[in-house]
Amino acid sequence: MSWRGGARWLLVAFYAVAGALHLIAPHPFVSIVPRWVPAPDLVVALTGVAELLGAAGLAQARYPALRRAAGWGLALYALCVWPANYQHMLIDLARPGRGLPLAYHVPRLAAQPLLIWLALWAGAAIDWPFRRR
Repeated sequence: MSWRGGARWLLVAFYAVAGALHLIAPHPFVSIVPRWVPAPDLVVALTGVAELLGAAGLAQARYPALRRAAGWGLALYALCVWPANYQHMLIDLARPGRGLPLAYHVPRLAAQPLLIWLALWAGAAIDWPFRRR
């Protein structure tokens, strides 16, 4: 299996599990939705569906256009949930000793651009920085 194929299947597994968790156990996700986002319960449910659809799209072997669209969709998804990840950090910092430390949040926030790129690359929406042979 190629590196791209391995990355694609890793993202399929990651987003399938995350999407299922958003639907099965939404409370931890609802609790970190920024206050300016309307209808947090609905937004979390819709993000779970988006993750499941993205995983299903990336898993497609016969339809490369669908894989590319899923890559773009998951990249946009990762960009859109960045404020919730930042909000999660602020919540944890406001309750010292009870939340996750900066050692968790800073790498998580810093990895978000990598996750965006990985979705685009694994879905074959981009080749950067590699070239097709």
